[in-house]
Amino acid sequence: MSVPENENEACPAPDTLINRDDAIKYWEGCEADENSMLGGLPTAGGFSYISRVDLQGSRNFLAKLGIGARPGQRRVASALEGGAGVGRVTEGLLLPVSEHVDVVEPVAKFTAALRERKGVREVYNVGLEDWRPAPGVWYDLIWTQWCVGHLTDEQLVGFLERCKDVLRPDGGVIVIKENMSTAGQDLFDDQDSSVTREHTKFLDLFRRAGLRVVRTEIQKGVHKSETGSLYPIRMYALKPQSQDG
Repeated sequence: MSVPENENEACPAPDTLINRDDAIKYWEGCEADENSMLGGLPTAGGFSYISRVDLQGSRNFLAKLGIGARPGQRRVASALEGGAGVGRVTEGLLLPVSEHVDVVEPVAKFTAALRERKGVREVYNVGLEDWRPAPGVWYDLIWTQWCVGHLTDEQLVGFLERCKDVLRPDGGVIVIKENMSTAGQDLFDDQDSSVTREHTKFLDLFRRAGLRVVRTEIQKGVHKSETGSLYPIRMYALKPQSQDG
């Protein structure tokens, strides 16, 4: 983060430091595998365990929303994953509960294999800020994880508004799963040009997008000793402010 030259000069808002080109350059330099998607944790003791815990936590969260593959739960007709990477969440979470999954991912090499995956309908190789839904398409579930930090506050509000516009009125839900800043402010990471936001900032941006939180939980089972990260991971289930239930 930039340091002011004098105490009367305010620091720039962290999200204004985000540079799309720097972010794409960072991810283009990563391998197209799950290890890279999870921050380069070693396979044996790191990402394979973290991925299992993460996906199980996400399944449990969806189950509390009534979505799942088990008896008494409902599968959905259409889902979207924003910032899909190589499809770890698409394959491990969304395809088992969805008839069709569309994915948004700006780095084309990450989605090469996904294009051939049964159940994957459309692949949009654009950033979330540039994604526009296809006419006539509705989504029952929109899942976005570990990627909205690459959007400025205004871009995130715009993305959420577009998601809201294509959310099926009878029960559709948006889920955002992200790291949380516990530093009392949003934090800019110049390595991948992203921002880690505070819980209160997310709540404000959701409100601005016309969304309300219907359920939120902290991901359990992921600790500093396994990830090297101090950031808690929070899941938000969102619905339009005017939508009941």
